[in-house]
Amino acid sequence: QVQLVESGGGSVQTGGSLRLSCVASGYTHNRPCMGWFRREPGKEREVVATIYTGGDKTYYADSVKGRFTVSRDNAKNTVYLEMNSLKPEDSAMYYCAASRYTGTYCSGDSCSRCPIQDRTYSDWGQGTQVTVSS
Repeated sequence: QVQLVESGGGSVQTGGSLRLSCVASGYTHNRPCMGWFRREPGKEREVVATIYTGGDKTYYADSVKGRFTVSRDNAKNTVYLEMNSLKPEDSAMYYCAASRYTGTYCSGDSCSRCPIQDRTYSDWGQGTQVTVSS
């Protein structure tokens, strides 16, 4: 079992920045993949970014490419999501998740070493709200 705790959400104006953090504890050694997902009210949860254990293999949803950066500090068991140039459509509850699965997962022309579907993630944080006002 892995426990995940997110922080860093808040309210910003369009064009602003936020940095989300996710601290993991428990049996993290068998969770090579970490993902950030988000859900808007009334919509399905969608992948935002994923990162493999070494930190060198990342994936981004098309909607956030060039604006968001995912990174991890394994010594601190922490994954980060740096969000820049925020837009109102980025407003959502953001979740951190951990998965034991690895492989090749593709969406369009982009492929990820880590799963991009939420059903393959077994551990989830409580979420942190991000609100971007215009």
